[in-house]
Amino acid sequence: MIRFRRTITLSEIRRFKRFGKCYLSVRTAASALEWSKSIIPSLDSHTYSKLLRRCIGQNDPISTKAIHCDVVKRGICLDLFASNILLDAYVKAGFAKDALNLFDEMPERNHVSYVTLSRANACEDPVGLYTRLHREGHELNPHVFTSFLKWFVSVDKAEIGWWLHSFIVKLGFTSNAFVGAALINAYAVCGDVDSARSVFEGILRKDVVAWAGIVSCYVENGFLEDSLKLLSRMGMEGLMPNNYTFACALKASIGLGAFDYAKSVHGRILKTCYELDPRVGIGLLQLYTQLGDMSDALQVFSEVPKSDVVPWSLMIARFGQNAYCDEAVDLFIRMRQAFVVPNEFTFTSILNACAIGKYHGLGKQLHGLVVKGGFDLDVYVSNALIDVYAKCEKMDTAVKLFAELSNRNEVSWNTIIVGYANLDEAEEALSLFREALRNQVSVTEVTCSSAIGVCASLASMELGAQVHGLAIKTNNAEKVAVSNSLIDMYAKCGDIKHAQSAFEEIETKDVPSWNALISGYSTHGLSREALRIFDVMKESDCKPNALTFLGVLSGCSNAGLIDEGVECFESMIRDHGIEPRLEHYTCMVRLLGRSGQLERAMKLIEGIPYEPSVMIWRAMLSASIDQNNVDFARRAAEEILKIDPMDEATYVLVSNMYAGAKEWANVASVRRSMKERGVKKEPGLSWVEHQGGVHYFSVGRLSHHPDMKLVNGMLEWLNMKAKRAGYVPDRKAVLHDMDGEEKDKRLWFHSERLALAFGLVRMPLSRNRILIIKNLRICSDCHSAMKVISSIVQRDLVIRDMNRFHHFHDGVCSCGDYW
Repeated sequence: MIRFRRTITLSEIRRFKRFGKCYLSVRTAASALEWSKSIIPSLDSHTYSKLLRRCIGQNDPISTKAIHCDVVKRGICLDLFASNILLDAYVKAGFAKDALNLFDEMPERNHVSYVTLSRANACEDPVGLYTRLHREGHELNPHVFTSFLKWFVSVDKAEIGWWLHSFIVKLGFTSNAFVGAALINAYAVCGDVDSARSVFEGILRKDVVAWAGIVSCYVENGFLEDSLKLLSRMGMEGLMPNNYTFACALKASIGLGAFDYAKSVHGRILKTCYELDPRVGIGLLQLYTQLGDMSDALQVFSEVPKSDVVPWSLMIARFGQNAYCDEAVDLFIRMRQAFVVPNEFTFTSILNACAIGKYHGLGKQLHGLVVKGGFDLDVYVSNALIDVYAKCEKMDTAVKLFAELSNRNEVSWNTIIVGYANLDEAEEALSLFREALRNQVSVTEVTCSSAIGVCASLASMELGAQVHGLAIKTNNAEKVAVSNSLIDMYAKCGDIKHAQSAFEEIETKDVPSWNALISGYSTHGLSREALRIFDVMKESDCKPNALTFLGVLSGCSNAGLIDEGVECFESMIRDHGIEPRLEHYTCMVRLLGRSGQLERAMKLIEGIPYEPSVMIWRAMLSASIDQNNVDFARRAAEEILKIDPMDEATYVLVSNMYAGAKEWANVASVRRSMKERGVKKEPGLSWVEHQGGVHYFSVGRLSHHPDMKLVNGMLEWLNMKAKRAGYVPDRKAVLHDMDGEEKDKRLWFHSERLALAFGLVRMPLSRNRILIIKNLRICSDCHSAMKVISSIVQRDLVIRDMNRFHHFHDGVCSCGDYW
């Protein structure tokens, strides 16, 4: 068995025993080896075994190799016991290839050799290695099966477990707790819960490990209720949970939304002193952060071990997701002060917090830290960096990072597309969306909802319908986020029927689904229908939020439903505990003011608990002008100009008020003031979509358009037909000092009529609906003209102005002449 170059004398053996304790106290095994040569020229396998064990205990791979070299140099043949220890030392040092070479060169092997090699993951054929073990006739015991099953799982070949299961059954090891736990784990990874349960029930003496395995199997495969039943059964059989079962219990109860049960689990954890366990601590942090109870989460965080990066990263992520951006930043600073090294997940989380909080300066500093740490090569960190710059409106930097990113994924594309969309740069967003499709980027629900949102902002029905088709093709149309975007898009493109259809196709409607439909009906002036949907929503599981009430109040304001609007506003505070925002007050001021209750509207403004915004005073100004109340109008204008002296809408409204009263001197004074301050009136624009292109028109200007002659001819024809049908120009809509004929001519060349003429010329008769978008409020004369023209051309004319939609059909407008 052991070859020596010469016989060891009795005196040498005595000397070695005398100094044995001394050599074992030498700092490293390699040093001990060199020192031992001075005592005894030849060492036996037993001595080498002790030295190798010392290497394993001290995690000293260099000494391991040195000892192995000495063995080879001396020509010594280690016995099987020592060879297995050497093999174990190589495996634990991470030298998988050397371990495999040593295994192949071993003259003698047993089941321990095979089990040891299985831990190295060095062999590419685990089935072949087991077959070799079996063929060589080595012992097949529970330790062998447990080790090989763990190996199969670690190399993502858990499905082989069923093949090994047959040998286990044949040899009668199914009742063994260790083998059963390994089998349960293998079946859990494969998702075969029934087989795992069958193995579990076959174990005679179920220990805590077996229970933890089956509970984990049920939790990881989504059988959450059954996992909690198993935990209850475990307790009834007198077994105390360990850290693994507590972690599973927390995960299951959180997944089921059984937060009270999870808190009771926390109570048991405190009684058994497992709250300091890292796994349990992470579960508790998940519980309280998911509840949004960040104070309790911080309390738990203060108690868990914080030497690892995981709890830090989790808390930073949850603070950011709950919009506690300052707290996330403070925690990151504390983490750095504690000398905990951040990983890619940490950087992604803190960058997400910077994006939400729009912390551009901190984002740039973190960018430098990311590059310094080499994390800029990680696609998730890079995506988070792009998001920071995009949300901070630094699209040039975001695009540069995007262009430099070699391993882009769908999130990279979505981030840059959404960045452009949020800045209302719709053309760039759609251009990138098309490029993503050309690059065969996987289309996700975020991609679809973002592209649909861009189409909604452009009111591009044609493009929106195409993206809708793509969403159906890619199985994303059924996703709630995409469906909500479709409701919004169709509503903003003037097709409320398609919006209703998209809403009805949603199986599980959430609050944004209801909000999108209510807002759509309100914008279209169908306020009674919006109120009906609001009543249905209140009877569902979805509870109204601030945006819901904003949609309802907007609808009441558009239709002049004062009683319903006041009741809704009071109910929001009284029944739902929602504090009104500036937008809610704006709707109420507009509702009361346009209904003639200016004093009540002013009292509402004066009762606002914070400073009224420009929008509130502008609503008051507009209502005062409609009611010809100069005093209130002057007060509102003064308040607006205090807040924003460059607000062009205020100058225009005041100028229009004086022009309506034919006070031309005051009109000139306002316009002179605008000129002196550099305030310019926004020109009236209307546009219409046709065959994928958008055609813009401004008042009185047509010379630039290639279809100028056709459009002019259509305008003349419409003018003639409208006058014969009883149309009379409303010259009060022209707020300039000029004669009647000039006013008539100016009215007929308003931008929406130019857009309509183009649509009638270019769009086929089969297209019964013409949608025109306008950046300003439609004037009274155009409103009258459109009603008459709709009956002449026998088409549905839809105009979306800055406030709402107007549907003209057969001489009638959906607004009921209240706008």
